[in-house]
Amino acid sequence: MSRVIHVFRKPDRFVAGTVGEPGDRTFYLQASEDVRTISVTIEKQQVVVLAERLGSLLEEVASRFGADVPDEVPDELVDVEPLTVPVEEEFRVGTMGLGWDADSGAVVVELLAMTEGEVDETVVLDDTEEGPDAVRVFLTPVTARAFAERADRVVNAGRKPCPLCGEPLDPAGHICPRQNGYRRDVDVTED
Repeated sequence: MSRVIHVFRKPDRFVAGTVGEPGDRTFYLQASEDVRTISVTIEKQQVVVLAERLGSLLEEVASRFGADVPDEVPDELVDVEPLTVPVEEEFRVGTMGLGWDADSGAVVVELLAMTEGEVDETVVLDDTEEGPDAVRVFLTPVTARAFAERADRVVNAGRKPCPLCGEPLDPAGHICPRQNGYRRDVDVTED
């Protein structure tokens, strides 16, 4: 079966979002262009890595190619709307690729479907017939920066971290390894 590559050259929207309550959220990346919307499931840590790598790529592009890359994005350019519903998973992301298309002055994000075997790196950002299905999105530097800003907000909108160990706090309490396994439900202060 031949590979399907969903290409979004001028997306109306490319965002990270979640479905579910903190502690039980499913993360998605969603790309929309005209009437077409594709949603892929992604791990929270992959969203973190993608946002960080986008920032690094933008810095490198600015220094090596002299591209006009904003340091920050005005709040009004950061998409704060929920995911477009219905959210129907096209595939679960396994491998991600980033690149710079100098001809169009765009960051290229490629999300490849998870596979059982290892992915040959030559299929990333390539139109070969064989390989996992993919979503390829072209972003201007400002929309790439806006995506990274929203991704950070989405990741940080979950459960608050424990001040001692950094693990997420559950509403029912938290067994902190730094407290030798004792449950710390309420802060007790001495008078």
